[in-house]
Amino acid sequence: MAGQGSAGENGDVRPNRSTPEEIVIQQRRRDLAWLRRVRDRIDREYAQPLDVEALARDAHMSAGHLSREFRRAYGESPYSYLMTRRIERAMALLRRGDLSVTAVCFAVGCSSLGTFSTRFTELVGMSPSTYRRREARATAGMPPCVARQVTRPIRNREAPVTEPQLA
Repeated sequence: MAGQGSAGENGDVRPNRSTPEEIVIQQRRRDLAWLRRVRDRIDREYAQPLDVEALARDAHMSAGHLSREFRRAYGESPYSYLMTRRIERAMALLRRGDLSVTAVCFAVGCSSLGTFSTRFTELVGMSPSTYRRREARATAGMPPCVARQVTRPIRNREAPVTEPQLA
């Protein structure tokens, strides 16, 4: 019978025992499944008040473990990923040009205009109001799917340099 064990020298049945490496791999796979669920939840509920502690509780992990494993899997913290999703959505709303920066800030789930503006500027390379003025004109007539791809923010504070670098 598969999975029941193997017969020893005396014919006794011993249960299958996983090596420590196998146990680590199994736990890593379970963690990755939970991390995908956390990432999917952030993608779906970016406009809701989300915090790492609540996400960790739902993933049956501590907040510290979730943050470490999320960064290891996706290259950024859960908070940074959430803010990137919010900024991406804010960019789309600002391109429409019919909402104020403050309205967009609250529509994407940010509760602080200052934090929103700072993070937006870090990711996009310009303030939300400047982006709104420039991009509303630049993407006029462009299909939304193309505009979204062309204007996608660059993660991890890698906003393009707007001034030439002198050697």
